[in-house]
Amino acid sequence: MTLHAASREALAAAELRLLELVEGAAGATGPSALGQELFSVVGLLSAQPQLRRAFGDASSDPAGRERLLRSLLAGKVADATLDVLVTAVSAKWSSPRELVDGVESLARTALLVHAERDGRLDAVEDELFRLGRIVAGNPELERVLTDPAGSPDGKLALLNGLIRGKVEKVTEALVTQLVQLPRGLSVVNGLTLLAGLAAKRRERSVAHVRSAVELTADQQDRLAASLTRIYSRPIALHVEVDASLVGGLVIKIGDEVIDGSVAGRLAALRRDLAG
Repeated sequence: MTLHAASREALAAAELRLLELVEGAAGATGPSALGQELFSVVGLLSAQPQLRRAFGDASSDPAGRERLLRSLLAGKVADATLDVLVTAVSAKWSSPRELVDGVESLARTALLVHAERDGRLDAVEDELFRLGRIVAGNPELERVLTDPAGSPDGKLALLNGLIRGKVEKVTEALVTQLVQLPRGLSVVNGLTLLAGLAAKRRERSVAHVRSAVELTADQQDRLAASLTRIYSRPIALHVEVDASLVGGLVIKIGDEVIDGSVAGRLAALRRDLAG
């Protein structure tokens, strides 16, 4: 999700209000319910271009946008959900699409806060990453889940068979929303984004690690500790096995790649010999 300056400011204000409502004394509405209702609004705005434009028109009267919102949703969503949405639509967004992006981000934040409260954010992050690897390793599965012409009920049935009762409720809600309303994202890219959001919620950077063999828990702990010392910030590991590396590791953090694999060293040697 790329937001311009005005939209970033609008999202920051709405997110602050959301956190005040779910984490402060006013948190009568649970973050899970709030997140689900915000996702419903994302669906509404995605399906109604005229409504999306009305709420995302920065040149219109903010009070008028609030009145329109209340006329549509008052009594149909929780007061906390309406409060967050009022903050969002009263702000100036760079475009109507970025407003919808912002509401989607707020929904995801609410669900991740729910997982954080329950002490399950680690599990959600790990499940999102592992699901991403499963789908990436099965192109037919990704094709079916991503196909815009595919049956929504069929996609949901396939997804339920894959994750229902096997993952955290927050993971299930996030992935279901991604599949039902991808908004231009492939399932693999969406799952990678969601895992990154979970890591960010924990104030950690993510190291994507490819290893020739499965790493033990102790090896992963030592690697995470070493990277944390090197980068002077907490580092979370997302590890996948890639036998094509022959041996060693490839570590990617942001745009930086550390290639300590046998395959990488052989490729470098071939380049040196060719040069």
